[in-house]
Amino acid sequence: MAAPLEGIKVVELARILAGPWAGQLLADLGADVIKVESEKGDDTRAWGPPFIERDNDISASYFHGCNRGKKSVTVDLSTSKGQDRIKELVKNSDILIENFKVGGLRKYGLDYENLNAINKGLIYCSITGFGQDGPYATRAGYDYIIQGMSGLMSITGEPGGRPLKTGVAVTDIFTGIYASTAILAALHQRKETGRGQHIDMSLLDSAVAILANQGMNYLSTGSPPGRIGNFHPNLSPYQVFECSNGHIIIATGNDQQYQKLCSILQCPEHATDPKYETNAKRVENRYELDNIISQKTRHWEKLNLLKQCEENGIPAGPINSLDEVFADEHIIHRGMKLSLGGIPSIRSPIKFSESELVLDKPSPNLGEHNSVIFPDNLK
Repeated sequence: MAAPLEGIKVVELARILAGPWAGQLLADLGADVIKVESEKGDDTRAWGPPFIERDNDISASYFHGCNRGKKSVTVDLSTSKGQDRIKELVKNSDILIENFKVGGLRKYGLDYENLNAINKGLIYCSITGFGQDGPYATRAGYDYIIQGMSGLMSITGEPGGRPLKTGVAVTDIFTGIYASTAILAALHQRKETGRGQHIDMSLLDSAVAILANQGMNYLSTGSPPGRIGNFHPNLSPYQVFECSNGHIIIATGNDQQYQKLCSILQCPEHATDPKYETNAKRVENRYELDNIISQKTRHWEKLNLLKQCEENGIPAGPINSLDEVFADEHIIHRGMKLSLGGIPSIRSPIKFSESELVLDKPSPNLGEHNSVIFPDNLK
């Protein structure tokens, strides 16, 4: 079966995570992605340890996490020869992804206006911290800072504790996913118009967009939600509970599930207690309810309680470490762990019935494809 984006050509002038994440997703979908790097390479090649050594290349695991399936060429954009190289690539390309500061490529003649004159069908995706316009447009954007500015950290952490970031660079990753979605939409529209377009992606916009229900909670009440730790802002009980040998998550989504949980924990009186009989009441009295349920769960071995929850239709799950994740039989069955030329990788979570992802090439060595893409060896 063919890959969905077979025949689509992408030039990636992006480094770190958001842009490369978008490029990797397009490569997984079958696009031919040429990653353009400086002579020193993408910054993340040095973001270790840990490092992965292959042939004569030593690059950090971080780099390998977002550059699978691409080709790598090295180009000095400050030279006329380097600029000409990019323009030659763009002539026959469908998509360009870049994450330079606003206006950063204009001095090289590689901004949207100049490249659009070369290729009217080019879809040009710019990824920056704050977008192409606005008071902060010229600022550099970093995931950690964006998590703080977007409000995500204000709702992450324990009550009364420090604001916390997420365990991965979530605003970079979501921006990469949003960018790839926008690119595919522009690709589809080009079939009707024959024209490409400029896509303006902002880390801050993306981070605000994923505030989801918490953002709506504020907009509908005018009251900023605070940090509530592992509690859910709109449901209860929906959190982490301590067992005799560890912790699990119990996530009741309606009154019936809560009543079944009370039955399992042998506290049926709390199922009909007016303070807890509806979700709204349980949210209002969440801390008192947490103490009641926690006193019960502490006497359970976690696997036994998980088994009881599953048998009674109560959403629950373990809190796995990464070694447990990749040893999990379901993760193994779904093929989420890959080995590409001896390089470990994590599979894109997309499965098609009538097409296939392209998952047969690891991340490239620095400049690995110079002689193929630039046979005259000009840089």
